[in-house]
Amino acid sequence: MSDWDIASVGHVLIGSSITVAGIIIAALLIGMNIPMASFLLITTTVLIVMSAVLIIYKVPRSPPPI
Repeated sequence: MSDWDIASVGHVLIGSSITVAGIIIAALLIGMNIPMASFLLITTTVLIVMSAVLIIYKVPRSPPPI
């Protein structure tokens, strides 16, 4: 059983944000009218950047090889 640390939350958040952004872009490409599309894409972009920062700073780094 694994624990939910901040890096795990970041991985789930970045994956779901990329999926949502892809769905929004696909809906726009097939011609659907989404009134809040720009707001939703900006929100997912912010979530992706925040998740990437969480993952970068919380994943333990391995020591350099000797």
